[in-house]
Amino acid sequence: MATQPAVATEFVGSFECQQCHQQAFEDWSGSDHDMAMKHATTSSVAADFDTNFAYMGKQNRFFQKGDEYWVNIEDSSGQFNDFKISYTFGIDPLQQYMVEFEDGRVQLIPFAWDNRSKIEGGQKWFHLYPDNSAKHDDFFWQNVGQNWNFMCADCHSTNVKKNYDVENNRFNTTFSEINVGCEACHGAASKHLSWAANEDRRSNKDEKKGFSRDLTKPVSQWTWQSNNQETSKNTDTATPINNGHSNQLQTCAQCHSRRLQISDSNPLVNSDYGDRYQLNLISQQHYYDDGQVYDEDYVYGSFLQSKMHHNGVVCSNCHNPHSTKLVLPNNALCSQCHSPAKFDNSEHHHHQTNSSGAQCVNCHMPQTTYMQIDKRRDHSFSIPNPGNSQRIGTPNACNQCHQDKDTAWAVDKTSTWYPSLNQYDAKHFSSAFAGARAGLPAAGDQLSYIAQDSSQPTVIRAAAIERLQQYPGRNGLVAVARATRNDEPMLRFATIQGSAPYPIADRWRMLAPLLDDDVLMVRSQAAGALAGFWPELTPEQQHQLKRPLAEYVEILKFNGDRGFARTNLAHLYANQGLTDKAIKEYKAAIEVQANYAAAYINLADLYRTQGKDNLAMEILERGLLAQPTSGSIPFSMALALLRAKQTSQAINYLKTATELEPDNGRFWYVYAIAITPTSVSEAGAAFDKAYQVSGNPQYLYALCELMLSNKSPQANQCLQELSTRAPAEAVNQLKTRFNYTSN
Repeated sequence: MATQPAVATEFVGSFECQQCHQQAFEDWSGSDHDMAMKHATTSSVAADFDTNFAYMGKQNRFFQKGDEYWVNIEDSSGQFNDFKISYTFGIDPLQQYMVEFEDGRVQLIPFAWDNRSKIEGGQKWFHLYPDNSAKHDDFFWQNVGQNWNFMCADCHSTNVKKNYDVENNRFNTTFSEINVGCEACHGAASKHLSWAANEDRRSNKDEKKGFSRDLTKPVSQWTWQSNNQETSKNTDTATPINNGHSNQLQTCAQCHSRRLQISDSNPLVNSDYGDRYQLNLISQQHYYDDGQVYDEDYVYGSFLQSKMHHNGVVCSNCHNPHSTKLVLPNNALCSQCHSPAKFDNSEHHHHQTNSSGAQCVNCHMPQTTYMQIDKRRDHSFSIPNPGNSQRIGTPNACNQCHQDKDTAWAVDKTSTWYPSLNQYDAKHFSSAFAGARAGLPAAGDQLSYIAQDSSQPTVIRAAAIERLQQYPGRNGLVAVARATRNDEPMLRFATIQGSAPYPIADRWRMLAPLLDDDVLMVRSQAAGALAGFWPELTPEQQHQLKRPLAEYVEILKFNGDRGFARTNLAHLYANQGLTDKAIKEYKAAIEVQANYAAAYINLADLYRTQGKDNLAMEILERGLLAQPTSGSIPFSMALALLRAKQTSQAINYLKTATELEPDNGRFWYVYAIAITPTSVSEAGAAFDKAYQVSGNPQYLYALCELMLSNKSPQANQCLQELSTRAPAEAVNQLKTRFNYTSN
């Protein structure tokens, strides 16, 4: 008996849901999800399109041609031209507008409409990125940072297929529904409609009712009863009675997270988040050292740190998923789980009842403003800690409100109210993360401990593992190796970066088992990392890489509309000895993203290995024009000139590199070496700067060496500092080499 082939579930559109789910449809209509993207019509456009807006002394015009909306703005050629607005984007607190080009790319214009009320300062045009308006900036409106196809489409529409043509640099992006419709969260609904149309559905055992996702809350029952057998006293915070399986958090996270999309062919049903996305793991660039959000993280990375997540709270416990509004107002929302008798009173928050300081969210979910006017709350639900502000420079909610007070005032107040709050906790991850940012040697062992501490949130452990790449050594190696065998994909993924400083033999031993990992993100990136050692691998090892490396290549091609992907593909080809293919991809990287500095630098390096120094210099000169804010390009120019014995020109480029990127220790270090023969004092200052901005003891060693060779009176002070940052053997060898004895 032959089995019938499975019928694919199809998308049917939100209006098919209205008949049976009237209230949910009404809640959704006009919501942030509904308004995520629309065709530009009188019903969707919120802005004034009969006005001019002056920016940097230039007039930008907004106007209509019949029912169409148009703008006259400056393009990449420096000329003002008319562009038709095809789509609206968002609604609250601002609305953006998009232009569609003939090659399929859709770009967001630089001006947005402030949709707040006039009383709130809104109902006006403004420039979204005033600091990124130059032609070479990623966020110039016709560049990659404002490209809808890559940056926005997957989250603002339903069932998006990017359809980038990697050979012709064109898009044919499609969607089933222009906005975030019902099926963006519930999944394709055709089988649900069949289930609903079946009169015997009540006897049908399909708990998901034709859907592939379970979006119910994982915790169906909470209790205020203590689980302590010795007491029947109620607790101040509700705890879960059961914590079951649910796809809800993963479904919300696919959009509400800071991540790189790696595929649009794997629907997030029961597969892992990492089969479609690569999460940012609390990086130094996007988070403060205590886990508070700095750059836009879109909630998920913060929420994974929280006790709420650990106990089974999900988005719909607080948010109506259809209206996107809160389910209860003000502190009543938090009182679902936290006793108001304990927490919603002045004995706890020490503020006047019903004041802004008495609102739970203002202390535990501080706001950060993005896109000029869009205030978003931190979802790590952390406890304000002014003591950390003093120690490691992180912000705190107290001073965010009391801006007329200093941190010492906040520490004094909170220490009086909560005596243990500001005490230094050496085991807290913030200490290790801050130490890693500063390059402190002690941070290595702290990170190793956190990486193996199962009481820490998984995302924090993963972040610690990634930071261990700064601290190669026995403890770090053990922590990374253990994580490769962990059940959590996030930890296994982090080991790819954490293992970076180790020799290929060690790295292969750790990462080879990940080549067969169940999660695409893990196995593909492990393959990409190991392929960087291609010439050193045996034929058997190269064969073992074949399948996951093919997936890695597909991911790079999927993101081939960005310079980083084409450059990484070129790296792979170069390592495999496929030089012509590598050159083609480096050139393609420049074509798709002309301001991507790494493409110029690596192409120049490849030309240099071929003995084509003239071509190398030509490509770097092109890079200088295309990306004048990058310090890496003049630095590469300087290295090329140093190899050609043109020292004076090289020094000029090195100086430029340090001016463009003053926090890059390597630039200062090489600059110091180059100027040592002509100016010892200036070289010393540059070595010191290299050390100060990086914390790298190698640069401090160079400074001490310079001082000793020139019999500087500051040599002893330098050596004392070096003794706290470098192995004693290295310090003693340096002293011996110069016959140095301290006075």
